[in-house]
Amino acid sequence: MSGRLDLQTGQAEKYTYAVLGAGRQGTAAAYDMAKFGQASKVTIGDVDLRQARRAASHVNRLIGRRVAEGTRVDVRRPAQIKRFLTGVDAFLSAVPYYYNLEIAKAAIAARANMCDLGGHTGIVRKQLLLDRRATNAGISIIPDCGLGPGMGATIACYGMEMLDSSDEVYIWEGGLPQNPRPPFNYLLTFNFEGLINEYSGKAVFLRGGEIIEVPCIEELEVIDFPSLGKLEAFTTSGGTSTCPWTFKGKLKVFQNKTLRYPGSYAQLKTMRDLGLFSEREIKVGGAKVAPRRVLQALYEPHVKLPGEKDVVALCVKCVGRKDDRPAEVILEMLDYYDDETQFSAMERTTGWSASIVAIMMAQGETPRGAKPLETAVPGHLFVKELEQRGIKLTKKANWPKS
Repeated sequence: MSGRLDLQTGQAEKYTYAVLGAGRQGTAAAYDMAKFGQASKVTIGDVDLRQARRAASHVNRLIGRRVAEGTRVDVRRPAQIKRFLTGVDAFLSAVPYYYNLEIAKAAIAARANMCDLGGHTGIVRKQLLLDRRATNAGISIIPDCGLGPGMGATIACYGMEMLDSSDEVYIWEGGLPQNPRPPFNYLLTFNFEGLINEYSGKAVFLRGGEIIEVPCIEELEVIDFPSLGKLEAFTTSGGTSTCPWTFKGKLKVFQNKTLRYPGSYAQLKTMRDLGLFSEREIKVGGAKVAPRRVLQALYEPHVKLPGEKDVVALCVKCVGRKDDRPAEVILEMLDYYDDETQFSAMERTTGWSASIVAIMMAQGETPRGAKPLETAVPGHLFVKELEQRGIKLTKKANWPKS
């Protein structure tokens, strides 16, 4: 534990953090840990050493002191992960979701608090089965801590805190370009595989008090969002994470939909119906090819646009009772690309959300064990941290009149 003071916050630097994955969201999280986490050190690990060092240099430039360092670590090698995590108070896994179960086991071995960006509910539920082992190790493991899954559920918990009782929760969220370009009017601000996984499989919702599955890219509705105009909303997978199981028996409805500009629904539904999201190889002219790889080659150049600025939109509606009368709370957020730090809105809302959880874990503010985000992080504390970072919520409450 260091006795130095952070000149920006005036607080003692005493926590050691780490980030696995030196990509966009991982770098944003490392910056947030360094700025807000009373950090004595933030280590960024990646299989690409140069990328890790570039990310650390970017953090150090923004913070104005040498607090971050980059190192090479291969998450496919448990022994390397354990060495990397030894002595770390809390860390974020910002690598693809399919590594997170083994990383969680390494976190237990190293006794390092862990959160991740998740994205696959099946793997998250396996991580939660490590609860007793994590408790015995004296650490917290909290999966699915990004934007969606992640922030949307935590803000929904905040909305439910504002009511005496809740019956229904609806979440709409999405990352969009500030200046949409035809034909797809979309900006890819994270991994292509993560995007296509959202469009594949089925969404898991709570409806009528029961857990149900709904196909992706269905149930189109139009949402009028302040300053963005009319947006399409439709089903995608993974956004509710473990919430349907957590709130079964407590809520009648818990669901989320993804926001896109008009026209996106028809385009994506056509891609889905053609089988372009599939990873199963087909024969074309004597060669074997996975349709998803063809889609990536054709689609990505239209939506991966360096220099374009983005916006993240989020709306949560909680319906229930206040003072024994019907009531509802609507919480809205718009976050934009930040010119000062050059972090995109997606990086801010994803990486910073996860960093807030990591900081809470390091400071002992989360329960020990492997816990779902919606039970481990109080909504009001999370919102307070968001607002400290300049991410504001608009709150509209339809309260009963006395």
